[in-house]
Amino acid sequence: MRLTVFGATGAVGQEIVRQARTSGHQVTAVVRDPARLPEGLRSAAPDGVVRLDDEAAVRAAVAGRDAVLSGLGARGRKAGDVAERLTRRVQAAMEAEGTRRLLVVSAAPVGPVPADEPLLDRAVRSVIGAVLKEVYADLTRMEAALAAGATDWTSVRPPKLTDGPLTGRYRTVVGGTPRSGRSIARADVAHAMLALIDEPAAVKQGVGVAY
Repeated sequence: MRLTVFGATGAVGQEIVRQARTSGHQVTAVVRDPARLPEGLRSAAPDGVVRLDDEAAVRAAVAGRDAVLSGLGARGRKAGDVAERLTRRVQAAMEAEGTRRLLVVSAAPVGPVPADEPLLDRAVRSVIGAVLKEVYADLTRMEAALAAGATDWTSVRPPKLTDGPLTGRYRTVVGGTPRSGRSIARADVAHAMLALIDEPAAVKQGVGVAY
């Protein structure tokens, strides 16, 4: 497939690019600052690197692609409108070019709480939600923007992210959240995003992923 990856210098974005290239996909990396692109990632994305703030270049990057994957988001607790604003740019470019499939990284707290979630997990969720309130508010607005748009989007919602190795062994819940899902490696989030590209049930849905 022909894929475009936004946020390709981020931890999840780099994993998406690496795994996509290993699987034989054609990849274009889109970053805000090309100078931050690691050498290894540069060689993994031979189709080019464009600036996210260049509207014409972003449109060219998504034109004719089979799917667009985004790891864009805040890098700290002070999110502002980073995820919402940047995803809207991607979404607008895709709609202008007629590119349909879009997968983004969100977060588990944006999704529904499992009905049988243990009290301890609910308490932990509440504490984390308070600490990262701005980040989750930004992601909630991002998902609302996706829902109002014309793309065939999927929002992948992981809990705590780790730097563990790719396992390929994790739970997914379309439209929901895995019970007591407390963590997942970034490599497995990338794996899930690539696996969901061709999953019809995931279109216009949030998908919870966790161990």
